[in-house]
Amino acid sequence: MATRESSTSDYRQTEGVPGTLSTAVYEHLRKLCLREFPCGIGSWNKSRFLPRKCRTWRELIPKEEEIMVPEEETVEALLGLVRSNHSPWAMLKDSSAEDRFLRELAIQNPLMIKDTFFYSYFRCLRVVDKGVSLVDKELLKFLKLEELVLSANKIEEIDANNLPPTLKVLELYGNLITSMECLCSAPPPRLQHLGLGHNKLLGPLESLYVTSNNWPQLVSLDLGFNNLTDLQSMILSLSTLKHLRLLVLQGNPLALVPYYRGFTVDSLAGLCVLDDITVSPSEKHQFRGLNMHGDLLAREAQFVVTIGNVRGVVDSSILDPEPGPDGPFISYSYYVTYDFVEDENLEGHASRMEEIHSESVLDEIDKRFSGTDEEDQQDGLLDLPEIQNQGRHRHKSRPRLHLDSTESKELSEVLAKEMNQMAEDSAESGLTDIDESETSISIHSAPLPQSIDSSEELAKLRPRIDVRLCPSPGTVLFNTVHKPWSDVIPCTYEMKHTLKELIRVKAFLLAGTTVSIVEEKILSWPVVPTPVESPLPAKKGKEDKKKKEEAPKGKDVKKKKEPPRELRQDPPVLSVLGSGLVYLEPLLAGEPVVSTVCDFGVVRTLETDKLTHARDSKKVKKAPKKDKSKTTAPTMDSGYQPEPLSVEVQIQLHQYRSVEEAFLSLIDKQGE
Repeated sequence: MATRESSTSDYRQTEGVPGTLSTAVYEHLRKLCLREFPCGIGSWNKSRFLPRKCRTWRELIPKEEEIMVPEEETVEALLGLVRSNHSPWAMLKDSSAEDRFLRELAIQNPLMIKDTFFYSYFRCLRVVDKGVSLVDKELLKFLKLEELVLSANKIEEIDANNLPPTLKVLELYGNLITSMECLCSAPPPRLQHLGLGHNKLLGPLESLYVTSNNWPQLVSLDLGFNNLTDLQSMILSLSTLKHLRLLVLQGNPLALVPYYRGFTVDSLAGLCVLDDITVSPSEKHQFRGLNMHGDLLAREAQFVVTIGNVRGVVDSSILDPEPGPDGPFISYSYYVTYDFVEDENLEGHASRMEEIHSESVLDEIDKRFSGTDEEDQQDGLLDLPEIQNQGRHRHKSRPRLHLDSTESKELSEVLAKEMNQMAEDSAESGLTDIDESETSISIHSAPLPQSIDSSEELAKLRPRIDVRLCPSPGTVLFNTVHKPWSDVIPCTYEMKHTLKELIRVKAFLLAGTTVSIVEEKILSWPVVPTPVESPLPAKKGKEDKKKKEEAPKGKDVKKKKEPPRELRQDPPVLSVLGSGLVYLEPLLAGEPVVSTVCDFGVVRTLETDKLTHARDSKKVKKAPKKDKSKTTAPTMDSGYQPEPLSVEVQIQLHQYRSVEEAFLSLIDKQGE
């Protein structure tokens, strides 16, 4: 048909150029089928559009040889085919109101479907997720276009000269635009809303393109979820937009600083809505005067990580045999790890914390183990220089404990507690060192001593590297204090992270953090003393008689203690009991805190709980009568439901709540 060709002639010129806006518009109109049944002109309605002419009375008499034309459809019947949801010609559910209007117009008056009608009719053009990468000059033919939506496409740059000057709304969400400079060559003078969220805007120069010189009538601006970092420069440029009432900046790294909202509200007096939250008069009063000190405010983000109770852990010690005089003495400890962006001052802080905790560990262990007699003080129960060396250089030597052979069984539990305490103090700085040169991951531990027996034993127990204990690229692995087993393990961990690389922080929040519950198993073995040549026996004489005379008489005679036996520790054997990802994107989207309970499923069984109950029952029998409590062993009949392995995690993004809080923080930093 001639009318069909003329209605699409302008679009056919760019049909072969993929990725252009005009090609996407033509393809969209073609899919509407405006020239096909039940739209357009055809056998179903052609009599309505035949040219009218006068007929003679002879022509009005029907001839027998004429073939009868089938009955045509009425306009109402054709419209019903388009509007009915059960019709094969029904519109798609996501069709716009403009598409529905065009389809019905193509039924009621198909002669109007021409290029001139399209260009003069459309005031809103929405081309979403059509792979558009180029806005060509064909867009200028839309003479009355006021709203242009080109979201979720592949646009990297726009020639502003191809934008109609009548535009009032321009949305370019979810594209690949890296700079607003391309829009400022010839910006639409009447533009009131500009949406550039979820693009790739980056660099301090972007603030130069959001001034009143380019957008004199701008009322609403959305720059959310880009990579803008300089809040002070951006707010300085936005203050020139006198008509600005709605602003979205959340999702940018600059929105992570603690003074973001207060500084923005105080600097833009006419702002009514910030990040979809109404700016109240009380909020303006709380942050009054903060914009006067913008240059002094630190450009850094502050997070507080809190880890609470761990539940549902299996007590692995119930499966171990009782230690004999030859060992091994086994101790277990449990802790939680998570990865976070590395802080610039973290290394120096951790080094200082190690020194402090190493000294406190030495003093505490010396008090608990050192004897009162001169012999114990001379021999020493701990090799103090080796432990001090371990605090700074963990991979050179290992501390050795000296225990009497007769007390090995009684002190096995004490040994386990002391090793856990040492692990707690050494890990309190929050750092976890991973030695990738070994075939196992060691946390604050030294390599295996070069002993044949220990190497053979450890080869059976040493696991492969668990990727869940390795931090993600660009992050550091932190861990809580090592704790012994209990039904509810209280971690009581809190760590403040102050970060200056805001773009890296945003990438980390989008990826999330991995939280793991780790079991650390340490085996200690007696050291076989090296044979020493015994001196030649002296002649019996007066010296023996003197010793017998000098020996004290009576019941106060003490037996001479046997020489203490040394114990060496194998590198820790680490087992990840549960691991999962905690999503942190809500912090980027404006939420102040992410609080969750990581559920890793049930790992305890009825058999393990029975063994734990039997062991605890023995302890209750040995305890005084006042401390005894009635406990019953778990059974299936009593509705046994084991608690799942879980840990409480909370991550908070620190934000100032008033100008006084911001000033106090500023004074504290200046004092440091």
